[in-house]
Amino acid sequence: MRILSRRNFLATTGAALATRCFGAATPNTPNIVYILADDLGWGDLRCYNPKSGVPTPNGDKLATQGMRFTDMHSPSAVCTPTRYGILTGRYCWRSSLKKGVLNGYSPNLIEDGRLTVPQMLKEKGYYTAGVGKWHLGLGSAAKTDFSQPLRPGPVTHGFDYYYGIPASLDMDPYVYFENDKVVEAATSETPGSSAPRGVFWRKGAMAPSFSIPEVLPTLTDKAVSILRDRAAKPNQPFFLYLALNAPHTPWVPKDKFKGRSTAGTYGDFVAAVDETIGVVMTALEETGLAKNTLFIVTSDNGADWKVEDKEKFVHRANASWKGEKADIWDGGHRIPFLARWPGQIKPGSVSDQLGCLTDLMATSAAITGTKLPANAGEDSFNLLPVFLGKATKPIRPSIVHHSIDGMFSIRQGEWKLELGLGSGGFTKPARIEATVGGPQGQLYNIAKDPAEEKNLWLERQDIVKSLTALLEKQKSQGYSR
Repeated sequence: MRILSRRNFLATTGAALATRCFGAATPNTPNIVYILADDLGWGDLRCYNPKSGVPTPNGDKLATQGMRFTDMHSPSAVCTPTRYGILTGRYCWRSSLKKGVLNGYSPNLIEDGRLTVPQMLKEKGYYTAGVGKWHLGLGSAAKTDFSQPLRPGPVTHGFDYYYGIPASLDMDPYVYFENDKVVEAATSETPGSSAPRGVFWRKGAMAPSFSIPEVLPTLTDKAVSILRDRAAKPNQPFFLYLALNAPHTPWVPKDKFKGRSTAGTYGDFVAAVDETIGVVMTALEETGLAKNTLFIVTSDNGADWKVEDKEKFVHRANASWKGEKADIWDGGHRIPFLARWPGQIKPGSVSDQLGCLTDLMATSAAITGTKLPANAGEDSFNLLPVFLGKATKPIRPSIVHHSIDGMFSIRQGEWKLELGLGSGGFTKPARIEATVGGPQGQLYNIAKDPAEEKNLWLERQDIVKSLTALLEKQKSQGYSR
């Protein structure tokens, strides 16, 4: 059990002590920059999908400089549970949120005393900064009062500094907050937008100077300013978590991106995301930080690319994977994941290792020589051997996913079990009632049937039973690591 008084002591003194011990970033304490795009699909980047309708030169360049994972997954097919998993190394369904997403006024989701990635790194002497979409709740009241300090929030969960928006950019209140205070109160209101396709945000409170199309540029500029500030303070390694609002709705690319893709407004917005990746890469190079920075670019779930979008455009945001964001099928949670670490990760390498975004905690712990306690990072596995090209066997024996409506799946090796019929998400039908004598769920051999077309539930009841038992075991014991 972690002792809160010790945690509080380390929060105030650990950074200074560890900085003296570890000094500037080294191969054992590299800077870590983590870009989390919002709803970016596996097939959006051309390094994954050569037929992508979006030019993505920066993502493609990053793939040539580092490692591209082909079998990386988000723990959930929607955003809030994934963000919880990234920062805690724990499946979100183990928390009070069993499924779905929070809204802009939801209370803090991360439990008091739970170790987070920024807290762990802070205790190792890192400066920890976050920029962008939080979407893990703010404050402790049933409905967040934005006139009061936003605690608990990012600064109580390990971030030295945080600047961002409360939730998705289609949810009110439309404000920026810095650390635990709103930058400008939401004293105005937006009527919202529901058309055209993708240019959607809800009616609600908005700060007078808040501009929805300016959010992505604002977050990008803030991240660059943090990088330049850290470059001027080279005696301390840092962690920067950059959680973008894009290409999630509303699709609002600036004029310079319009028409850049052959995938409509969505594709143009993906091009804007790619430029943000490039701007961060340039800042790392110009400041000299790139040479000892582990730089990761990924997404929180699959793309919101619906059947009607595929009928209108040749572009396949989720490539050939079945389904889309929110679904239990692979299109809902198989995501791009690029990692660059000069001198450590082989340029142009590709890994087919099964991975999950919850693995950031155990991987960061291994990099910094931290021993994780048993009650932290319960679903996090160490990918460092994969990064270093030293993995001789699968790192992660299994992975659990869930859809927006709570349909579970478990993957082990080539087999994927889904406990329900239908998508469990946005693709219709979300649920199909099982019939007497028919399959009660879905079982696919992902190696032979990556499109999840042939349901083997009835033919391979032995696999159904073993995977069901494994899932129930991981649920009941409280951990998978």
